[in-house]
Amino acid sequence: MRAMILAAGRGERMRPLTDHTPKPLLPVGGKPLIAWHLERLARSGFRDVVINHAWLGEQIEQALGDGSRHGLRLSYSAETQALETAGGIAKALPFFNDEPFLVINGDVWCDWDPAQAGDIARRLRRNQDRLWMLLVDNPTHHPAGDFTLDEDGRPVEKTGRPEEPTYTFSGIGIYEPSLFERIPTGQAMRLLPILQGAMRARAAVAARHGGQWHDIGTPQRLQQLDAQLSRHAP
Repeated sequence: MRAMILAAGRGERMRPLTDHTPKPLLPVGGKPLIAWHLERLARSGFRDVVINHAWLGEQIEQALGDGSRHGLRLSYSAETQALETAGGIAKALPFFNDEPFLVINGDVWCDWDPAQAGDIARRLRRNQDRLWMLLVDNPTHHPAGDFTLDEDGRPVEKTGRPEEPTYTFSGIGIYEPSLFERIPTGQAMRLLPILQGAMRARAAVAARHGGQWHDIGTPQRLQQLDAQLSRHAP
């Protein structure tokens, strides 16, 4: 099974930190943010990973090289302009050899174990579902959440009822390539319409992660995670 790390964002809310350094290379807990993903993927048995990039992407390639220092084989999908999440995945689609693949947002930190991905991908194909998403409890900066779960535990669009429990999409998912085949290469497209389409077709499944998850969307959140990781460093 192969994986993709999304690293093409400009990181506007992280400025001025991202004016000269791409967001995935910002240090947290003594190493670049993206290194946490790479190390966790390697420990979980992944070997082939593709990273898309746009803003200051050459710095990412220079810093990570071929991935051998992390026990991985890294490939890169360069975008002259950011293609949004679905557009970036569509551009890299040949990398996945028509097999389900794992995608991780490069600007989150999560202790979910990617070693589970293989079993999840096999269940997707066996049950003819098209995507799996990892949901987390709503953080303080996103209290309304993204989705809710229906009576069968499938993710669905929230209705806005006050009593309705909602969850936040973690930015970690496993997808069937067919979801992205109709997106023209080089066309920018958001992921949300893809998710919504699979939900309406009852082809989406989800799991709730009760562990740690951090959306590194501001310098303050980066500092908070850095302090936390530094306190628990061996």
